[in-house]
Amino acid sequence: MKPVLIIRTGRAPAPIRARHGDFPHWFRLGAQLSPDRIRVIDVEAGEELPAPSEVAGALITGSAAMVTERAPWSERTAGWIRDAMDEELPMFGVCYGHQLMSHALGGRVDYLPGGREIGTVSLNVLDAAKNDPLASALPLQFRAHATHEQSVLELPKGTTVLVSSARDPHHLVRYGKNAMSAQFHPEFNADVMRAYIHRKQHDMKREGFDPHHTFKQVAATPLARRLFRQFSRHHGLATG
Repeated sequence: MKPVLIIRTGRAPAPIRARHGDFPHWFRLGAQLSPDRIRVIDVEAGEELPAPSEVAGALITGSAAMVTERAPWSERTAGWIRDAMDEELPMFGVCYGHQLMSHALGGRVDYLPGGREIGTVSLNVLDAAKNDPLASALPLQFRAHATHEQSVLELPKGTTVLVSSARDPHHLVRYGKNAMSAQFHPEFNADVMRAYIHRKQHDMKREGFDPHHTFKQVAATPLARRLFRQFSRHHGLATG
């Protein structure tokens, strides 16, 4: 059986890792992947990706890096994404992974106007989602965790926007029948979201945001997590 890749583009901050684990662990749990099915490739550390034809699917993590830096490892991964799209490989990118997928396919990434978006945010499901095999099951509004400074400002041609927030119009997009990406974090639980807000509180205050209010607004996000799980099941990647 072909493995499912978790393409690691970064690490959670050390204090968060120590208490809550890290991206591969959260992705495995969120997408309901069997431990013996996954293969973690740390592209930020220079590890090479296998050919798309050798894997069953790929999930692309977040990162503290910025897509606009165009680091060599990031640009190599963008090239791999283009090859994977040619193979119609099931792919789901999250946060940095979302931005990198759009960048790889011809979109434009840069800093989100108005500053960072962080906390449990309310998302709006767009009309285009009605015909989507996964997003059609979402209600008109749902909550998800987010923390990002950059965003996809211009989408690649042929991309369908499924979900938006008040701050970011491109929170969930579909690139083809097997490839999606989300700016929000379906793999986060509420404790992880609170840990990120606590870590970013000084930056938030400096930028005019109220971290205490944002912290209090953190809530469970079962529908965002369910979408991640359903993607995995829909493409035969999940354990159950």
